[in-house]
Amino acid sequence: MAYQRPVNRSPLSKAEKIALLKKYIDHYQNLARTDPIVLNRKVPREVFSDLIDSLGETLLTESTRLASIKGSIRTFLDENPLPEALAERLPDGFRVFCLALNALKQWVAAEQAATDRYLLGGVARDLCRESTDVCLVTGIPLGADYELHHPLRDGRPPIPLSKGGHSTIEHQTTFEGDDPIGQALVALRRKGNRSWPHLRRGCLDLLGRPEPGRSKKSVANARTFARKAAVCANTDCEEILNWMNKKGV
Repeated sequence: MAYQRPVNRSPLSKAEKIALLKKYIDHYQNLARTDPIVLNRKVPREVFSDLIDSLGETLLTESTRLASIKGSIRTFLDENPLPEALAERLPDGFRVFCLALNALKQWVAAEQAATDRYLLGGVARDLCRESTDVCLVTGIPLGADYELHHPLRDGRPPIPLSKGGHSTIEHQTTFEGDDPIGQALVALRRKGNRSWPHLRRGCLDLLGRPEPGRSKKSVANARTFARKAAVCANTDCEEILNWMNKKGV
């Protein structure tokens, strides 16, 4: 069955949308006073591991199949042959897999953007801004230069925040207390201005599970970052990956 984007069967008027957003933002403003972490919840990556494995297997299987049969994909490959130096290095199945990944990335971006329109329609950004004049994190008035932040990616609308408020939320540590690994990794990440995906790639590479298509410089930087992380957290790469999966980063 062909995919059909979820559609809201009970659309709201503009006035109803604004009223809903005001109540929604008030709800988070009250919660954030005592528990700011509610503004940045992330589901652990392992929750969707079975689904992701299934999608990955489908991508690999279909890529191999499409590379071997007549059709638009096979024609595209033939019309865009590899340079001689690469011809024996990149199998057709892998080329199609890369093309499919890029198509999937574009599809995910479009579908994720559409989730904001499920309740609010095509003017979601304007409606969110119209619903409040103040950043609920910093308390300062929202100017023209603001950002939309999703407290949780489960369909609920984004919240308009100032750039400073958004930065605070994205970089705040949710690993205080009895979490020495979290405290060490957050401090190191902030110091070096590195990302969680960068750390993940470095750990995977050191464990012999490298991600394809990265430059030598990128690989070396990621590995160095992962080694520093393991030393700072007094643990190993496997444990760091387990921690990241549990925290959803």
